[in-house]
Amino acid sequence: MTEDKIKNLLQKADQTAGGPAPVSIDLSAFRRRANRRHVANLAVRIAAAAVVVTALGTWSYTAKKTRDQQRIVALETQIKQLQTQTDATLNLIREVLEEDRKQRRLNELQAQLASYPDPLEEIQKQVDKTAFILVYQANRMYRELDQKNSAIRAYNRVIELFPQSRWAEVARQRISEIKNNQHNNSKGDLI
Repeated sequence: MTEDKIKNLLQKADQTAGGPAPVSIDLSAFRRRANRRHVANLAVRIAAAAVVVTALGTWSYTAKKTRDQQRIVALETQIKQLQTQTDATLNLIREVLEEDRKQRRLNELQAQLASYPDPLEEIQKQVDKTAFILVYQANRMYRELDQKNSAIRAYNRVIELFPQSRWAEVARQRISEIKNNQHNNSKGDLI
């Protein structure tokens, strides 16, 4: 039952949360990362252009066509490999950024979940409070109103409803006290 509530809470949180909450960001660090990405991207493009220029320069200066054609094919192969590596690197960067976003979202949800009180603990507190109130009322019946039989019934009710609580133990002690007092009083009547 509690697990269903938690699942429902998480689902509602996902539905209402929309995109990730704005996070305070160190703009200088963000700008440095953007510049690094831009420089890396530019470096790949420059390298690719350099490879092409080198390939074209080599092609124009070589004497043999077959040798030039082989080099062009080799350079084209290298360019394709570089492009494939670049694409793979960009995909990896996207995956890392997506994983980071998911991890931040998970951390936010875990922090939110941790801020909620434990439902079982809250229920236990309420049960303990209820048992205390019943014992308190039975104490009043016995001590203030001198209604011993009603007090015994109330104490038995606490024992019946909350057998494992500390208030059930208190109720057992009170019943024992009442019975001992009645027993002692009945002996006193005989004398």
